[in-house]
Amino acid sequence: MSNELSKKILWVDDEIELLKSQILFLQQKGYLIETATNGDDALEILKSSPVDLILLDEQMPGKRGIETVGELRKLAPHVPVVMVTKSEEEDLMNQAIGRRVDDYIVKPVNPNQVLSVCKRLLEGSRIRHQRTAQDFVSRFRELEEKRSELFTWKDWAETYTELILWESRLSETGESGLAGLLQGLKRQWRRDFSYYVMKDYYNWISAPRGERPPVSVDVVREFLLPMIRKYETVLFIVVDCMRMDQWFQLAPIIEEFFDIERKTYFSILPTATPYARNAIFSGLFPSEIIERFPQYWQVGSDDEGSLNLYERVLLEAQFSRLGVEPASPLRYEKVFTKEEGQRLVKKVPALLQRGVTALVVNFIDILTHGRSESEILLEIAPNEQAYRDLVLSWFRHSSLLGVLQEAARHGVPVLLTSDHGSVHCTRPVTVYAKRDASTNLRYKFGDNINSDEQQVTFLVRQPDKAKLPYLGMNVHYIFAIEDTYFVYPTKLREYQNRYYGSFLHGGISPEEMILPVALLTPK
Repeated sequence: MSNELSKKILWVDDEIELLKSQILFLQQKGYLIETATNGDDALEILKSSPVDLILLDEQMPGKRGIETVGELRKLAPHVPVVMVTKSEEEDLMNQAIGRRVDDYIVKPVNPNQVLSVCKRLLEGSRIRHQRTAQDFVSRFRELEEKRSELFTWKDWAETYTELILWESRLSETGESGLAGLLQGLKRQWRRDFSYYVMKDYYNWISAPRGERPPVSVDVVREFLLPMIRKYETVLFIVVDCMRMDQWFQLAPIIEEFFDIERKTYFSILPTATPYARNAIFSGLFPSEIIERFPQYWQVGSDDEGSLNLYERVLLEAQFSRLGVEPASPLRYEKVFTKEEGQRLVKKVPALLQRGVTALVVNFIDILTHGRSESEILLEIAPNEQAYRDLVLSWFRHSSLLGVLQEAARHGVPVLLTSDHGSVHCTRPVTVYAKRDASTNLRYKFGDNINSDEQQVTFLVRQPDKAKLPYLGMNVHYIFAIEDTYFVYPTKLREYQNRYYGSFLHGGISPEEMILPVALLTPK
């Protein structure tokens, strides 16, 4: 360790002369050591000279170490303090922890023991970051080579999960160069995944269950049904527009009161609420919903509000087809506002008596749509990491967390999932459509709709092959892939500027399609 990077340690002990060999050992490791024999001298030193860590003897004449901690904290609230004591009494340990002591060493101290504590507190972050960077560089080469392999849907799910976990780890290191390298790799994988979906999607939705990846229509049958058969009471939560990376941000909080079994499924197309969430609740593809329940779907509409009014009825119908008879009538709640969430938390004990309660939480979807229209939200969440942080901040104070805590307290298992994700869009693609074409920026349907940029679009000329509603002889569906979004040639500049950098959904990308399913069992 060079002197330029040396950390300064203040060691406070009334028998400091007996610690010369220990001090010399730390100095040989590159640390600067200043000493004091009592608490008052330590405070004077701290007033005149900043230090990076304090080793504090607990039993000293005059002011004890435990008493000194509070005054040290006033002068240097963020400097780590390590208590060194002969006592192993639990009460003293509790006092030390209560006064925010960072670590605790029992005498006689071993030089390597002290070094280990100093390294962890002073250099642990840097060492971990270096290890992360080295591990990523090694793994990066392997991931590059894997791109040439033939992937199954399970391979795609596992690789996407690994990429977003690397993204989280690298963001902590501050390694902008490696983060840029990862972003480049993600773009390549996003392109490969999009081509994979375009090639296999028709096979997915026509294959029998078990011979395809689990998709939206399989969520209830494959994940919820086994829980209903096992437990008297189950809470089923769909968080609208929650991405896999956002789930990983929330999971550590949820793990405090639930054991988590994590699974994955794929959203159908379009990856938008009217299609994907109705498919979850009904267990049917969009064309099948229109065929069986024409009264619940306005043909040719893409309005999310009007097309998701019958989720409870669709879920009841699916339960009936599956032979499910809940212990009590199905309960269904949808939360849009803070006030609705607060009322829901109060109702939870009554909802969790027996049977199945389905809960839809719309905040992340509202945030995603609102961000495209709000300069303030664009400023707060300019990129994916900031967007994840914003979702995490919401969750810490949300009614959803309150509902989960109540479920855990009542011993009620939870199935938590999402209906679709969103992708950070940075590339406009021109689409040609008539005035009556739908308005979504990641998918559209309309009379003879088309685009010259076929490399970044997926055109469905035969809706029945994709199990999409038939809307007329010449009405086609088109999907944006990767990180593109649709613009019209007549409003090119307006749409480019307005929606550049927006988080959008409806199209084909791993961020929109590869989704978390969490089976939560109360601890």
